[in-house]
Amino acid sequence: MIAVVDYGMGNLRSVQKALEKVGINAVITSNPEDLDKAEGVVVPGVGAFADAIHNLDRLGLKEKILKNVESGKPYLGICLGLQLLFEYGYEFGEHEGLGVLKGSVVRFDEKLDIKIPHMGWNQIWIKKDSKMFEGINNGEFFYFVHSYYGKPENSNVVASTTDYGIEFCSAVEIDNIWAVQFHPEKSQQAGLKLLSNFKNFVYR
Repeated sequence: MIAVVDYGMGNLRSVQKALEKVGINAVITSNPEDLDKAEGVVVPGVGAFADAIHNLDRLGLKEKILKNVESGKPYLGICLGLQLLFEYGYEFGEHEGLGVLKGSVVRFDEKLDIKIPHMGWNQIWIKKDSKMFEGINNGEFFYFVHSYYGKPENSNVVASTTDYGIEFCSAVEIDNIWAVQFHPEKSQQAGLKLLSNFKNFVYR
C-alpha cells in the first residue's frame, strides 16, 4: 500500500486514480499511523506553503513524514509536495519547511516577461542519470501549475530543469526522495510512466 497524504490541499482523487492506473494500491489518508504501514508515501498538493506546513503540523503528519523519509522509505512529492521539502518558503512572509533539502522556495520574478502562474505544458530537461525518468525522453512535456519554485543549494539533487523566463528546478531525486514541480497525474502517458517508475522503485 502507498499512502497519499491528505492535509486538506489539492485534488487527491486524481492522484489516487493515476496511481491506481499503473497498478498501485493507493490509499488517501490523514492518519499519521498509516504512513508507517505504507511501503511508500506520496505528498501531493496545491496552494500556499505556510498553510500546508500548518496543516501537516496540526494533523501530526509533519513528524511522521520526516520519520519515514529519514528511514529510507520511498517518497514522491508532487507540486507543493516538492516545495515543502525545502528549508524555507517565501509566500506571504518567511516560513519553515520540512528542511529535508537545503534551499528555499521563491516566486517567479514579476520583472520576467512571463505570465504568473506558470500554467500549462512545458518541457523538462533531464540533468542526471535518473530512475525517475527511466524510459522518458529528454525534452518531454509535463503539465505545470505554480507561481513558486524550489531553489536547491546543492545542484546534485536536481533531476530536471524547465525553462520559463529562467531555468528552474522542476524535479529532484536523491536517495529515496523523488519530487516534481509538475503534475504527473495530469501529464498523460509521460506522467503515468513516471508513476510506474515510482511503483518499480517502491517494490524493487
